[in-house]
This record gives sequence, structure tokens and C-alpha cells, in this order.
Amino acid sequence: MDQNQFNDIAPFTDEEAAAALSRLANHPNVPWISKYIFRDQPETYLRDILREIHTVDEFQKQVMSFAIEWVITHSVHNFSYDGLSKLESIPGKYLAMSNHRDIILDPAFLQIILHRNNLPTTQICVGDNLLSHKSVELLIRSNRMIKVIRGISARELYLSSQHLSEYIRQTITSGDSSVWIAQRQGRTKDGMDVTEQGLLKMFDMSGTKDFVQNFLELNIVPLSISYEYEPCDILKAREVMISRRQKYVKTENEDLQSIMVGIRQPKGNVHLNFGDPLTEAEIREAAECDKNDRYQRIRHAIDRRIIQGYRLWKTNYLAYDLMNGTKKYADRYSEDDEKAFKEYMQRQMAYAEPELDRKELSDIFLHIYGNPVASKEAFEAEG
Repeated sequence: MDQNQFNDIAPFTDEEAAAALSRLANHPNVPWISKYIFRDQPETYLRDILREIHTVDEFQKQVMSFAIEWVITHSVHNFSYDGLSKLESIPGKYLAMSNHRDIILDPAFLQIILHRNNLPTTQICVGDNLLSHKSVELLIRSNRMIKVIRGISARELYLSSQHLSEYIRQTITSGDSSVWIAQRQGRTKDGMDVTEQGLLKMFDMSGTKDFVQNFLELNIVPLSISYEYEPCDILKAREVMISRRQKYVKTENEDLQSIMVGIRQPKGNVHLNFGDPLTEAEIREAAECDKNDRYQRIRHAIDRRIIQGYRLWKTNYLAYDLMNGTKKYADRYSEDDEKAFKEYMQRQMAYAEPELDRKELSDIFLHIYGNPVASKEAFEAEG
């Protein structure tokens, strides 16, 4: 691959990462971050490591793996996963398409699973809205992050999508690296995991073969991550409610705030499922459809795997019954569970502005948790 062609969006090379991390070592926040994660070490520990790192792999092994394990230890009750062996059937690198619930943690949890099993980590597609601070850009581009350009005109978006699509395809087909990407732009804020059809069109843009081969060579693997307690749940509910009345405009540093809330917030149980890779038969079946219908068939296959792989928790069944005024899933939780969830919801609601209507806000909040049950019901009804 001609790396220079993609310098504007590609992750840093080893040499670039070493220079960036050495520069980052002097950031005034590094000592307290070091004390936070490496509690048994002197506060200069992280600074000294960053100055001595020479490769991206060293950074991931010596710093990022410890940081993610720290998040799991301090904010997750039980972390589990299944289906990892499905990667063994893939001839080469793959495109992991995941539902999107947390800005940083969704791909981070995939990386720690791969790291624990001595498998190569993936490159990760991240919106450039997170790169507004130079120090953040230095950090995440040193951690195999691909820059996804947002907030541009329709013409610029087309060219940017073509560029991104070419980079992802070449990265996978050259055997350089697998790639993680969310199934949609931005986190789902209503509990509905739906793949954006435009994303699939983008992948096809860079193909030089027919529809079947263009999708086959990407080796698409759907991933589904399930949180017992949704990261940033009240922030998402608040945004949905405000968006119903006016265009929602993020405040400065709002994305960084969401990252920190997601990291610190107790998440209960967390599960990641590796779905079956898309098959040649499914792609050929889609290719027989006309125009947009072929992308719709691919989208449906991905969504089905993500929804099937989504693990439902007591919080999901509780919210579904509460938002529908039923006891349909009462056998999945106890009265104490219901009381605890209601108290949790009230505590979360207290973080929202008092002028926001509590009835509407609580309904939105419940749908974040209850809609995954409805989605699973819908797909099961299809057979």
C-alpha cells in the first residue's frame, strides 16, 4: 500500500507514533493519569514509558492494554465474550462491523479480547470530531486510529468517503490489518442497532470487481456489544429529547465528556459477540437484487447477526415491561430488581436539567434499554 496516499487519515507509523508519544509524555495531565492507572508505580512511570516507546505494538501492550483492563476492573461487573473462534475461518484480514453504544469502549473491548488471545489488534475508524485537541489526536492516532472526516459538504463527503473506502479496502486486502468500524455514524441513542445503508455503499465505492467480489474480499464480521447499564444513558436520553424540539448542538468538549463518563460509569455486565462472517451465498443473493435493494439485503444480514448476538440483561426486560405497561418478562427479574432499576433511573434523571419534562425523559430513557428486546422479538418473528 502507498502509505503516503493516505497520510491524512491513516494511523501513525511506528516512527510517527514514537515521536507523538514522546511529545505527549510532557503533557501536564500525564502524572495524574499514571497514578490513576498504574497505582503501584511512581507518578513518573507513564511519562517514562511514553518516552521510551518505539512502536505502536509496544504502546498497545505497555499502556493501552493496562488502561482497558483498568476500566474493566473498576467499572464492569463481569466481562464476557463468545464466537471468537469464528475468526479462524476467515482467509486473511477482516472488517469488523459493530453496533455502537460507547465512543471509545466498543472498539477498546474488542482490542483487549484480541490482545488476551494473542491475536493481532485492528485499526479503528474514529470520527475527526474527537481530534479537536492536538493531544487527543496524538494519542489515538498512535493507537491505530483511522480518521473519519465529518461535518463537510456533500461533494467533500463523497470524495472523503471514496478515500476512506479505498484505505479500508487496501488495508484489509493487502493483509496489513483488520479494521473495526461502527455500523452507523454516531452512537445509537434509542437502543436500536441499525446499519446505515450509506456505509455499505461507501464500501462498494472502492471495489474494482463485481458486487460479489467487492464485498467478499472485505470479510465482514458483525460484532454485537451489550452493556447491562448503557454508557451515558441519561446524556443520550437528554440529547434525543432536545433534538425533538430543535437542532441539537454539542457544546465544546462534549464528546470528551461523554468519553470520560462512559469510562467511569458502572456498566454492570458487558458481553461481546462475534457473529458469523457474511457468506458468499448471502452476498450473491443480494447481488441478484436491483440497485439499493442489494445493499438492503446486506444490511439486513448484518443487522440480524448483531441483534441475535445482543445479550439481553435484566435491565432490558425491566425497561421493556415498564415502557409497555406489561409484565411480559416478569419471570426474568424480581421485585427487588425492579425497585433497584427504578431507583437507578431516578438517580440518572437527576443529572438532566430540571426544566426537561420528566415523563418524556423517562420514556426515552426506558426505550434505550427496552428497544433491544423489541428488536430481538421482531427478528425472531421473521423466523
